[in-house]
Amino acid sequence: MALYGTGVWLIRGKSPEVKAGVIAQLSRGQKALCMFRVFYDHAHKSSAEYYAWISYMLDTPGYWNGVQEGLLFFEDTAMIRLLEETRSMLEQRNDRLGRQWSEAAFKDMEQDQELARQIGVLYESFGQLSGMSLKAIAAYIRAHPGEFVELA
Repeated sequence: MALYGTGVWLIRGKSPEVKAGVIAQLSRGQKALCMFRVFYDHAHKSSAEYYAWISYMLDTPGYWNGVQEGLLFFEDTAMIRLLEETRSMLEQRNDRLGRQWSEAAFKDMEQDQELARQIGVLYESFGQLSGMSLKAIAAYIRAHPGEFVELA
């Protein structure tokens, strides 16, 4: 599949099986970009979205590893460290409260001021690092346009 955008539109709102099938057809670079965009497009809107999306990715088979592999592809070690720090903090919270990833909700941020504070700090770092991630990804695409775009 030569066009990244084609894959994204084919998976939006689809079943996990359809998503997996489309993603499996992508090149390694396209898959890395797709997984980053699935994560970034949801998480960048607010600290609550960041919290909820991290929890969702950890609860949904293939998402967390897919995003991590995508970040490795683009050699984005800073973002990998941030996501691992976020995962660790949330795992500790879930263990302490006896909660599952699937129980995360936006209201958690309103009801737990410590969670809101911790996620706020991590989200601020995410905002700074994601700009660098986007620049690195853009540079890779410019250097390898044939992997992402078909020119007619």
